Amino acid sequence: MGETDVSNTETSPVGRAWDAEVYDAPRHRLVPDFQRFYGTAAELVALLDHAAPRVLDLGAGTGLLSAAVRAAVPGARLTLLDGDGAMLAVACERLGPVRTVVQDLGASLPAGPFDAVVSALAIHHLDDDGKRGLYRRVHEVLAPGGIFVNAEQVAGPTDWHEHRYATFHERDARALGSDDAEWEAALVRMAYDRCAPVDAQLGWLRDVPFERVDLAFKRHRFAVFYGFAGG
Repeated sequence: MGETDVSNTETSPVGRAWDAEVYDAPRHRLVPDFQRFYGTAAELVALLDHAAPRVLDLGAGTGLLSAAVRAAVPGARLTLLDGDGAMLAVACERLGPVRTVVQDLGASLPAGPFDAVVSALAIHHLDDDGKRGLYRRVHEVLAPGGIFVNAEQVAGPTDWHEHRYATFHERDARALGSDDAEWEAALVRMAYDRCAPVDAQLGWLRDVPFERVDLAFKRHRFAVFYGFAGG
């Protein structure tokens, strides 16, 4: 088990809906283009050309993104933050000794500095003000030249897009083997989501200000975007 800082163990109804022991298999079915989604985020960390970057994973869950980062950058020094200690216990089984921090995304972040802050499918649980505040806190803990990468579920820019995102998501999940029960459970969890459009979030990053902000991957409601701290 990794070192654990416990500051806030409150979990949302979304967090309680997940069982840490059976979390990973459904995610492979419910996230279309799973390998490209996580792989793109990890490749962006590798852009740092740093043999042992200090990486903070926000909403790390069972460590899927951290595992992808480690595959891309084997020397990465990982800190995993999540509101669910059971999820982090599974992550430690996957990754071995890593530092873990049990707290929600609304609390102050570990002091850093970090060369990269990454997140996958977590920040969309915050409202828009919460996202903007978190982006500012991320910038504060990044080392000069560090990168923030968010692999995220996003809203469509119009209702027309939202309808098609939902249609394509179900189609793709069913094609990957998601059955009625799993898809219905996913819909229950997504009812708590507070997704924001990509363009809005890129603007929020620029306002912080992050530099070289860009969209690296998008498949309907799944997107990977990033920005660098100045320096």
